[in-house]
Amino acid sequence: MSLFRLDASIFPTTSASRALADLVEAEWAASHPDSTVTRRDLATDPVPATAWADAVAGGFIADAQLTSAQIEARVLATAVADELIGADALLFAVPLYNYGISQHFKSWFDLAYTDSRIGPSGTTLLGKPATLVTVLGGNYAPGTPKDGWDHSTGWLRRVLEDVWGLDLRVVLRPFTLVGVNPALDDFADTARELKQAAETAARAYGQELAALRHGQVA
Repeated sequence: MSLFRLDASIFPTTSASRALADLVEAEWAASHPDSTVTRRDLATDPVPATAWADAVAGGFIADAQLTSAQIEARVLATAVADELIGADALLFAVPLYNYGISQHFKSWFDLAYTDSRIGPSGTTLLGKPATLVTVLGGNYAPGTPKDGWDHSTGWLRRVLEDVWGLDLRVVLRPFTLVGVNPALDDFADTARELKQAAETAARAYGQELAALRHGQVA
């Protein structure tokens, strides 16, 4: 068995999304102690911002006319797609930044999507078990003052669940900036409860991830 894990937090040592993903991975490892874990850290090894455009442009040019940048982009696109296709299960840890999608994750997804096996007509990932861990500095739930300001979680679900067809579970933890931003100090109790709930979900979904098989929908 093999697990692919992607991290997008720019704060490796203090990341709330990484901490939750660690809980998911720990449950996976408990069930599959001899499994292989392939890791891609988009903070320490980001996909070049130009790679997607180079890979797309290279798709319309004869191989003999490709630039070195286009060749490198196509090779990288194949490599990131291979990591997804070759794993039995997938784990994504992607925080919300500035009310939107992590630029590192967006660059990675766009490049991966140029590979025909998982591109617009590809079905290779359909039904593959996956867990998405995402964290929000504030709280953007219905009824809150900033309801609707989270422009990341919905998009992440759309591309992972609907575009790639993954059998997806989502762990979401709001209010990670409570204790960091003094303006949120009044929400300490709520933040503590949300953190505990997210940790419980991470462990449960980690167990589900370990139990599922590609093509088996729970």
